[in-house]
Amino acid sequence: MNLKRPLILVVNDDGIHAPGIRALIEVAKELGEVTVVAPNKPQSGMGHAITLDSTLHLHKEKIAGVTAYSCSGTPADCVKIAVNKILDRKPDLIVSGINHGSNSSINVIYSGTMSAALEGALENIPSIGFSLLSHSIDADFTASQHYAKKIITQILSTNKNKNLCLNVNIPNLSTALISGLKVCRQANGNWEENYDERTDPMGRTYYWLTGEFILDDDGRDTDEWALRNNYVSVVPVQPDLTAHKLLTDIKHLENE
Repeated sequence: MNLKRPLILVVNDDGIHAPGIRALIEVAKELGEVTVVAPNKPQSGMGHAITLDSTLHLHKEKIAGVTAYSCSGTPADCVKIAVNKILDRKPDLIVSGINHGSNSSINVIYSGTMSAALEGALENIPSIGFSLLSHSIDADFTASQHYAKKIITQILSTNKNKNLCLNVNIPNLSTALISGLKVCRQANGNWEENYDERTDPMGRTYYWLTGEFILDDDGRDTDEWALRNNYVSVVPVQPDLTAHKLLTDIKHLENE
């Protein structure tokens, strides 16, 4: 009989000392044996970048009472080096976050939080990314911890799919004000971007990316609808980017 507690790898993209990762570690400690591998500095918007042209460095420390490694690389690097170099067995689950800010809709493409989770799925490890809809350093993670514990417990006890990857977003509300949990699809939306042109103290021009998120989807089965109606959104995601609906439409190219 295997009496080992589940091994849970905790990662993030906000950096190893972000409040959100500490909140997630506290949940994970209750449910399994925990190791943390996280970037040594913020890596938001890094997507699925990996380090190819420079060295990676690790620094071992204790975070919230568990063994942790700060990594000089990206969130995806953290998963790769944890699985291949640090851990003595494959994790039963990877949890990423809790991210400061939304990763709903198209944001999943840019997210380092979700890229770490997707890297876990590529390694055949069930993975979950958690995000709170608040960028505040003083954000209250109580509701996020409540739902993270609920979801992690269910996945550890019932999931049989090693490639499972979930994108979980939590409204910035107290637990009592959250309407519940919705399993849904990713909403269609995009960023209408603008580069603000500025001048630095040396008189040189530089640019600062700004923008506005445009929702182009009125479906009631989307993550954006769920969040705007005070639900926690849970979207299953996958690394396969094939546009399956278009395969038939472009089949004629084989005969050109």
